[in-house]
Amino acid sequence: MEFVGQTFLNGLMTSSFYALIAVGLSLVFGVMHIVNFAHGEFYMVGAYTVWVLFAVMHWPFFLAVLAAIVLVGLLGVVTERLVFRQAHGNVLSGFIMSVGLVFILQVAVVKLWGVGKMKPVPAAFPQILDMGGISVSWQRFIVVPATIILLSALWLFLDRTKLGRGLRASALDPDAAALQGISPQKCATIAMLLGSAMAGAAGAFMAPIMSVHPYMGHSVVWTAFVVVIVGGPGNIRGTILASLLFGFLTTIITTLLDSTIANMVNTLVMLVLLSVRPQGVAGHAEH
Repeated sequence: MEFVGQTFLNGLMTSSFYALIAVGLSLVFGVMHIVNFAHGEFYMVGAYTVWVLFAVMHWPFFLAVLAAIVLVGLLGVVTERLVFRQAHGNVLSGFIMSVGLVFILQVAVVKLWGVGKMKPVPAAFPQILDMGGISVSWQRFIVVPATIILLSALWLFLDRTKLGRGLRASALDPDAAALQGISPQKCATIAMLLGSAMAGAAGAFMAPIMSVHPYMGHSVVWTAFVVVIVGGPGNIRGTILASLLFGFLTTIITTLLDSTIANMVNTLVMLVLLSVRPQGVAGHAEH
């Protein structure tokens, strides 16, 4: 029972991380119809922000996390206006632009802090949480409540505010939304702000847990794409369900076998599910 409980808790933490990184990517795709391959680099910038502010400048951890969320969100707004605005609705052009943005952000980080050793971020909460023989560090566990809070705030914004409803309408039918006075460019800016901020939050919370280096976004963005594709592009609820599916699947297979096999199985599951349901388990953008 302890093994089952430990595996369940690890799966919940992995699922939370997957949801944080994938929901932002899904939101951007749903509104802008752009495959943002640089989403992993936004995650990397969030991690570097926490390293600079928390590990080097000794800011309080949560203040550094908040700064990372704001900074990466603003970075998303800037890139939307300077890079992606002309590619709205053009998947191929957006993808090519995002690949170029990947190299720009990587080179910028390398020039600032070098390629050398990975940047160590000490645990802000090194204490161990013990629940009936099931133990985990508080640093890893806080990803779960943080994800719940952030996703709840996003849901409230999308469901209860005029701007959020306009964003959903634009994702569902941009032409009809424009006829109702909803600005597609304004929606794209908000979507990029929120989506990038979620990636920044993921990087910020994972910085003390994972290695911080200029190329840390590569494997993460592939996982995010798998989750978004299976959940249904632009479908937030489906993305969260897919995050739970792959989070627990990865944890179980990694525990019993190894992480390489887990990645292979995840890809195989994606291919099988898409062959049965090409639009994803929950369909495209939500109504």
